[in-house]
Amino acid sequence: MPPDAIPPALIALYTPLFLLLYGVRGSGAGFALGWAAAFGFHLLGLSWVGEAFLVEAEKFGWMRPIAMAGLPAGLAILTGLAGAAFPRLRSGRPAVDLLLFTALILAAEWLRGTILTGFPWNLPVQAWSGQIGMLQAVAWIGPYGLSLLTVLAAAAFAALAIAPLPRAIAIIVLAGLPLAIAAGLGNWRLARAPVEQPSVPGVTLRLVQPNIPQREKWVPEQRAQHLRRHLDLSRGAAAEGVTHIIWPEAATPFLLLDSPDALAVIRAVIPPDGALITGTPRRIANDANGGARFGNAAVILDDTGAATAIYDKHHLVPFGEYVPLRRWLPVERLAQGRGDFTAGPGPQTLPVPGAPPVSPLVCYEGIFPGAVSHPENRPKWLLNITNDAWFGSSAGPHQHLAIARLRAIEEGLPMIRVANTGISATIDPYGRIIHVLGVGVIGVIDSPLPKALPPLSYNLQGKLLFYLILTIIFLFAYRFRLTG
Repeated sequence: MPPDAIPPALIALYTPLFLLLYGVRGSGAGFALGWAAAFGFHLLGLSWVGEAFLVEAEKFGWMRPIAMAGLPAGLAILTGLAGAAFPRLRSGRPAVDLLLFTALILAAEWLRGTILTGFPWNLPVQAWSGQIGMLQAVAWIGPYGLSLLTVLAAAAFAALAIAPLPRAIAIIVLAGLPLAIAAGLGNWRLARAPVEQPSVPGVTLRLVQPNIPQREKWVPEQRAQHLRRHLDLSRGAAAEGVTHIIWPEAATPFLLLDSPDALAVIRAVIPPDGALITGTPRRIANDANGGARFGNAAVILDDTGAATAIYDKHHLVPFGEYVPLRRWLPVERLAQGRGDFTAGPGPQTLPVPGAPPVSPLVCYEGIFPGAVSHPENRPKWLLNITNDAWFGSSAGPHQHLAIARLRAIEEGLPMIRVANTGISATIDPYGRIIHVLGVGVIGVIDSPLPKALPPLSYNLQGKLLFYLILTIIFLFAYRFRLTG
């Protein structure tokens, strides 16, 4: 997985797992093998999660080992269920069982990204993060489709241990052929793309990366200082040809829309006829008991300082922004503030003064395939504002950036990523990183806004093709099981 992203390493996971499952008889042993493999994979791949508990170590440090082991253990249950199903469904024919194994693994991956709010992080497709040509395939078959081809090719080497050599070589070649075709078509698509994607005329973005450590971000005495840093990085934008300024998630550690003085000073840096887009907590409404409900919002301000559009994050982070089963769990969320954030209604396409309409994504909302734009009102660009300061210089920000690139390719839309401590980037609709600002850097990116592409197969059909492929494989395996 990123930042290393070594695709052949997946052979060391899926080949032995298939071989071990091929040799067991009972569902209990199959579950144990599937669970253990996935637990080890997620324990390594998601180790960065533990960094968040060190921000306020005196308060949450005791939860770190629980989270670092508990999250992988919970996610691994689904792969364990796939392992449990394999002994019951296999036919005893290596090629058929290889297809069955792949379908079960990807069904578990899809469930992991869907149920209980979903967490589709570190899908097998992310091993290709360093191969932009291969990644083009997600424009047609999506991340689950390319993950399926990847697992099939990686597990096929097990045939060398369970089939005669000529047949084993044939299985490996046939299993790798779809992946090779995907690579060929992807590189062909990239070769036909313009060297530089055309940009939207008259729009220049300034991405502001203030690099404020999470431990300092919500200190009351430093709030004015943090706002000044954002303002200092934004000043002079109009004189330098910038039309739109973007600040990261929760850039203002206070309720900006309830702060007229702050809005007044921000107004001074907004370019004429342009806009400033910022993350901020906001008061949504007061409930029936007189208490307030709050959202984690992205707000668009025009050149008068008025809020012209507001988006409330709808995919909230469990234990970060709300506590599941709060009635029975006596813990507070990691993000500062009491109580839980209130979720917004879902993806929205917002108008932007002087620029094309945008779909805002706050923090990890960008990790969900097929769920980053309004299905009936397609935006012209994606904007991911985030605060990865929670995870320091770990692998987390690198993996988050890699996932953002996938969303750009899937949707055929440019992805603008603005992060508090990095990694901020401009990504064109082919997933090419045009500008980037690394972790731990204070600075800005002044960038044109790349034009969107027409929607392709995945954007139009969502996950339907993936569902169809899984269904065909399961029916195929079931037929061979019945015929012995």
